[in-house]
Amino acid sequence: MRADRESIPHKLPGKVSGKRPHTAWWYRPVPRAVASSGRAGITRRGHGRQQRRLRGPERPRAASSAAGTLASSNRFIAAIERLGLGEDGEGKITSTQLTKEPLEMSAWPHVTPTASHEVVISVAVWKEAPVGYWSSHLLSVFPWVAKGVCDYENEIKLLTAEIERLKNFGCLGVSPSLEGLRDENAKLKYRLNFLKKSLQEERSKSTKSMININSCLQEIFGAAIQAAYPDLENPPLVVTPSQQPKFGDYQCNSAMGISQILLKTREQKVSPREIAEKIAKNIPANECIEKVEIAGPGFINVHLRKDFVSKQLSSLLISGVQPPAIGKRKKVVVDFSSPNIAKEMHVGHLRSTIIGESMCRLFEFAGYDVLRLNHLGDWGTQFGMLIAHLQDKFPDYLTVSPPIGDLQAFYKESKRRFDTEEEFKKRAYQCVVLLQSKNPDFIKAWNLICDVSRREFQKIYNCLDITIIERGESFYHEMMKDIVKEFEDKGFVQVDDGRKVVFVPGFPVPLTIMKSDGGYTYDTSDLAALKHRLCEEKADILIYVVDSGQSVHFQTVFAAGQMIGWYDPKVTRVAHAAFGVVLGEDKKKFKTRSGDTVRLIDLLEEGLKRAMDKLKDKERDKVLTPEELKAAQTSVAFGCIKYADLSHNRLNDYVFSFDKMLDDRGNTAAYLLYAFTRIRAIARLANIDEQMLRKAAREEVLILDHEKEWKLGKCILRFPEILQKILEDLLLHTLCDYLYELATTFTEFYDSCYCVEKDRQTGQIVKVNMWRLLLCEATATVMAKGFDILGIKPVQRM
Repeated sequence: MRADRESIPHKLPGKVSGKRPHTAWWYRPVPRAVASSGRAGITRRGHGRQQRRLRGPERPRAASSAAGTLASSNRFIAAIERLGLGEDGEGKITSTQLTKEPLEMSAWPHVTPTASHEVVISVAVWKEAPVGYWSSHLLSVFPWVAKGVCDYENEIKLLTAEIERLKNFGCLGVSPSLEGLRDENAKLKYRLNFLKKSLQEERSKSTKSMININSCLQEIFGAAIQAAYPDLENPPLVVTPSQQPKFGDYQCNSAMGISQILLKTREQKVSPREIAEKIAKNIPANECIEKVEIAGPGFINVHLRKDFVSKQLSSLLISGVQPPAIGKRKKVVVDFSSPNIAKEMHVGHLRSTIIGESMCRLFEFAGYDVLRLNHLGDWGTQFGMLIAHLQDKFPDYLTVSPPIGDLQAFYKESKRRFDTEEEFKKRAYQCVVLLQSKNPDFIKAWNLICDVSRREFQKIYNCLDITIIERGESFYHEMMKDIVKEFEDKGFVQVDDGRKVVFVPGFPVPLTIMKSDGGYTYDTSDLAALKHRLCEEKADILIYVVDSGQSVHFQTVFAAGQMIGWYDPKVTRVAHAAFGVVLGEDKKKFKTRSGDTVRLIDLLEEGLKRAMDKLKDKERDKVLTPEELKAAQTSVAFGCIKYADLSHNRLNDYVFSFDKMLDDRGNTAAYLLYAFTRIRAIARLANIDEQMLRKAAREEVLILDHEKEWKLGKCILRFPEILQKILEDLLLHTLCDYLYELATTFTEFYDSCYCVEKDRQTGQIVKVNMWRLLLCEATATVMAKGFDILGIKPVQRM
């Protein structure tokens, strides 16, 4: 090379694809002082900020910058001036760059230059050019490094070939047994694909169950992601309904998450949009997607096929609202309501009773085997004072049933005597001992008191349409001794001031399983109940619907059950469905004006009175029969009380207000019940009965050309995915929000699309758009099932 300047030819052989101009580097050696150490490499610099370095063995990272040590080097440093060239080969110098790294001879054993030619060479190439392309032209100018570079290229090729051979089990050699395994594997893959296709066909043929469209799309996109990125473990799968029609019907938003995973785990920087395009290309054949579009940074907008949606709506109309298949039928135990004997149910019991009943209805609809349990407070020291007071007030209670009219007042009298009369207090303790020893006379007294409470509880349960099995603390009394022994045998019990306690890791407060006097506690009975439900009832899912104030207690009890080995949380689901308190309109705990707790029966009676007043204000008493008016009254009263509770997130407190819950505007039961009766009335006013609707459902094709028809049809079919979400998080307000959305979406449809066309002059029906009446029927059918899960009874006329 000349000492002044030598250049790589402007016109490099061959053509490289790409729109950017050709580039070249000019070389001018500059003498510098000798550096103490360094390395050699060939830097590949492309357009933008990309670069690739081919070098010898790695050296420590601390030596990566030699700019300071090269200031006095006698070695040559390459001063490189970049020349940007156009397609015609002409251009101008745009920048100058110095490469300040010396050559480390051990890194390039095949290079034997003189001391004056120990240089580092930088060269610019096209981003799209293969490795062999740029190296061949570089070496045509600097042939003295050819052998080293070519050796590295050959090594790369050999390693690549070896990797491919290992992927194909080349390391094992080719043997008849291996070939047999390969053939068997190919057959199994074929069989698996065949079964997947058959399963999809069977699902499409099924007319009994509603299809969860979100789950179907998740399966489709899960398969697409697996095909696009087969080596990616547990890739994020995010499919949600689109919020705006312009973004399609659903969206798959997995590309952003996959991009982050590739960057963190593989140091691969791939744009989410590129990932989304790759996923879209691998979407398998299916019956529900019309098309997909890539939007923004990598959102995949999904457009459903109209014939698919129409077919699902027809199936709904023919078969009714049916839950998706759940596989193996599991057993669910739900613990809810749980009032105390000898005390009246108050507003504090309202939430547990309503929420628990609705959860049971949901699991039953989904096909689970549900056991509803009422964990009554029917055992304990308070029964000693009640029995002692019963003996004094009704001495002939063994032969004549005592007329206890107000058990709450009876309880208060016995409590006052217990606190003020020492002799009565001693006798009360003796009664507890005799009761626990199963003395027949005291067991009868205990049953008499429990029966009075049961009758009062049942009045509440009848009003709210609650079905529940009583299994109070007394049921588990005989098991408590064994519970204490089991914890002792396994070394979990400590003695603290005479008490037997169990410390559970992660919880500062221990469970007291036996008091110092030998009595048992709520902790003992709850542990006994937990074990019985897990080991005897064989529950797969166990749900406690109890206020959030008991959260720490139940977390500790559940953790103790895991610690002793009663269940594995990966196999059995044990959950505390906590809820907030009921507040008055002053945002304080709901109480009477005198400060007492509100009796639940009084609350329900007030609801009935206000509901009737509301109906009369609307003059419904003039158009409804007495029977219809009574049905409407109970439907509105109890439906509004339930819906006001269930429509709020159970984790939060909520304000109890009759005025708000009876308002027929907004997200209330009153609005939904009125909307439901109006929908049902459309077909009746068009003289279309149920038989005609069923016949039309089998013969008519639901046309969904109008945007409001399409919106309503999709909203109806979201019902299964709403239920699936609630089964997972146990938040019932999601169903209330959906029913309100469905009702408002129907109103939009009804205002824009004529179902029944009448002559404006005569009022005579001139045309019935049957497919739209079928949309009305599908809406009402889904709303009715939603009401049923919430425990609300709609009426046909209101």
